[in-house]
Amino acid sequence: MLRSARAGVRAALLASAALLPLAAQAQTTAAEASAPAAQDVAAEDEIVVTGQTTPNRPLITASADITLANRELIDQKAARSTADLLEMVPGIFVEATAGQISNNYSVRGLQGGGQRFVQLQEDGLPILYGGGGADFFFDPDLTIDRLEAVKGGSSGVLTVNGAGATINFISKAPNFDKPEGMVRFTGYNYGLKRGDFYYSQPITDKLAFNVGGYIQSSPGVRKNPFDYQGWRLKGMLEYKFDDGGYVRLSGKGGHVENAYYADQPYRFEDGKPTGVPSLDTQFGNVGGDAFANIAVPVSTNAHASGYRDFKYRDGVVAKTWQARLDFEKPVSDSFTLFGHGRYLDYSYDFNGLFPGSGTGNAGLTSAVNYLTPGASSPINDLLTLGRAAFPTTTRFGIKNLRTGQVLGANQTTELNALNGNGFLQRTTLNHDAIDAHDFGMNLGGRWNFESGSFTNSLTAGVMYYNTRRSQDQSATASVVNDVRTNSDIYDVVALDAANNVIGTLSDNGLVSYGDWGAGIRSRKDSSLSLYVNDEFSIGDLHVDAGVRWEQDSATAWDGNQAAVNQPVPAGTAGVLPTVGSTWDGTYAVRRAKKRAVAYTFGANYLITPGFSVYARYANGFQMNNVDPITGIELYEAGIRYQHGRLFSGSATVFRTNFRNQNYNFADPVNPTQQSNINADLRTNGVELDLNVRPVDYFSIDFQGVFQDPKLVNLAINGANQEGFEGNRPERTPAQLFTITPTFKLPNGLGEVYGRYKYIGKIYADAGNGVALPSYGVTSLGASFNLSERLQVSVNADNIFDVVGLTEGNPRQGQTQAITDGYFYARGIVGVTYGGTITFKF
Repeated sequence: MLRSARAGVRAALLASAALLPLAAQAQTTAAEASAPAAQDVAAEDEIVVTGQTTPNRPLITASADITLANRELIDQKAARSTADLLEMVPGIFVEATAGQISNNYSVRGLQGGGQRFVQLQEDGLPILYGGGGADFFFDPDLTIDRLEAVKGGSSGVLTVNGAGATINFISKAPNFDKPEGMVRFTGYNYGLKRGDFYYSQPITDKLAFNVGGYIQSSPGVRKNPFDYQGWRLKGMLEYKFDDGGYVRLSGKGGHVENAYYADQPYRFEDGKPTGVPSLDTQFGNVGGDAFANIAVPVSTNAHASGYRDFKYRDGVVAKTWQARLDFEKPVSDSFTLFGHGRYLDYSYDFNGLFPGSGTGNAGLTSAVNYLTPGASSPINDLLTLGRAAFPTTTRFGIKNLRTGQVLGANQTTELNALNGNGFLQRTTLNHDAIDAHDFGMNLGGRWNFESGSFTNSLTAGVMYYNTRRSQDQSATASVVNDVRTNSDIYDVVALDAANNVIGTLSDNGLVSYGDWGAGIRSRKDSSLSLYVNDEFSIGDLHVDAGVRWEQDSATAWDGNQAAVNQPVPAGTAGVLPTVGSTWDGTYAVRRAKKRAVAYTFGANYLITPGFSVYARYANGFQMNNVDPITGIELYEAGIRYQHGRLFSGSATVFRTNFRNQNYNFADPVNPTQQSNINADLRTNGVELDLNVRPVDYFSIDFQGVFQDPKLVNLAINGANQEGFEGNRPERTPAQLFTITPTFKLPNGLGEVYGRYKYIGKIYADAGNGVALPSYGVTSLGASFNLSERLQVSVNADNIFDVVGLTEGNPRQGQTQAITDGYFYARGIVGVTYGGTITFKF
């Protein structure tokens, strides 16, 4: 059954997502469209709803690059995070190395490390208005029926802040025919334990409901002494009108804890990235017991106690609750009104470790260098303060806060043997809390007209979003720790000639406070959009065009830093006199009212019932609160072709112009100061999505993008950088593809599949100084239908234990280098395996 469903969907050339302004209707349409997939529906019969505003428009006639993954394909992917699902969309590069949340994704050659121009939606409404950070508050569960995506095309017209791509997760609609339900149990070798459930039932012939969610416990994919808990719950109640309309009330909530992983040290050996002794590349993690709870001095204006606790044992805690109302009501045979609205209240408390931040590779050096005053010591400023505070100091040393062991600078043999590598490093404690609300609404109408071979569908509407986001990133500080899994933190101490401790320089391992500035800020947006999209066809020619005008009234509050930093609280250990960057209790306020227009037009010509060509132009933008609007211009043309069950595929050539990409990064010399980069990006490429099925029991899928992204007109802090011209944007591969062969077992017993994912070489920096090698990951899996109600699935990822790196040290700056063979990067994990047991009733 799984294989046949896949064949039907692929035969339809990956038919697309839900109608963005009419998402609620799309849920029903999508569910109905997927049902006959087992009978291998023809491409011309599969309905397109994403990025289109004509009801029942077949994919073969669409003029956009669209992708579908139904529930069976999602299960085959064995997705454990939103990032895993995004990897199913050609043209989306996903850096899925942060854990279950806070992963980066980019589209069509945009530099990695962000989430711009890609809008994640649930049932046609953005999870968050701004787009970025949505994966904190959404992850896949059994309530999701399918993933639907449109890249470019009308995405920038039919949604906000998603001109590059819209990824829409469509929920299962309530079952009006009969009760249905399922439970699923999931377990993996690294400690993930999860239980999912879903249930739906009609109440009357016009009223039905569903409910679903999960509970889980996991230490994360890398070694960790802590276990993180979580749950999500979603419910939906739907009433159907006699004329075919409906009204739907839904709600969801969650409290989920997750591990987070940033960079860690690696080394190059014979041109290949390898690990550092005592810190495994595949499952190593410097975080652990020493970071469980650390009190960090901070401005009393930010926290009245003068302290803010960093709690690695809590990880990243994301809380949400949401209420939503959807309706659709036909007014006449040709005119329908629709409305969708939701209110989301959300927060997260982020406790993440960032080794090497600010100090970069220079912070990864021998313990001897750390304790030797001078330019080679990453803590030379602290040693200078220590010499002044303890003038009788003979030398400096380190004291292990777990064992109490003291080693002096003169004990070079012991220091060089520390953990088998002799290194110390500086690790930043990033405590970032968000408290926010996000209200979104989309109201409009659709008018359909048909006369002979001419049809027209005109949709117009208004979108309104009101958001407020308050952030507390104060008390970002750094410690000195060693380089190993579950690393120890060290105090820096002053020693006499006999290596007796005569004073302590650090504060329970803390060697700096306020590393990333005062850290208090808020953002507010009040966005109004008016849009119209028209689609008409004359015979086999289909033409569409759309435009959206948006006005955003934005306000930014940035906490001011005091002219004189606040002293540390009385009794604080160490020699640091102040809490570092100090919020003075006031704000610098910026306000802006910005307007922009997105527009697109495209055409499709159906040459034969199984062969069509299309072309599209789109010009869109990303609102950025009070910061400058950034733009994107997309050209694309493609073909779709199906030859019975033997072959189906699409090919799209594209050119993308990203205009005025502007973002801040920490100055590597002074991390409390933010540097600014501004650049244009130009990308030419081709996307392929192919399926070959020579016999009923075997098929092979290929999805890939081959592109040539380049930097143009790059400036740092307003100064042009000619040496960057023509470089590849950081963290952007030129090649990215996936091959999936699948064998269908006889008598409907299930399927066995393999997957090979290739990521081309990327550069860690815009200066193209550090190249991270290409790599390929192989996975295997199988699903077995033990009965009509019971299914068992198993899978193993990265079975050849490949080392793969997705970024260097993004907080080190735009030019990076490898120092003595060592560097910082964030990598994929080694072999993971596990599976699920699903019972349907």
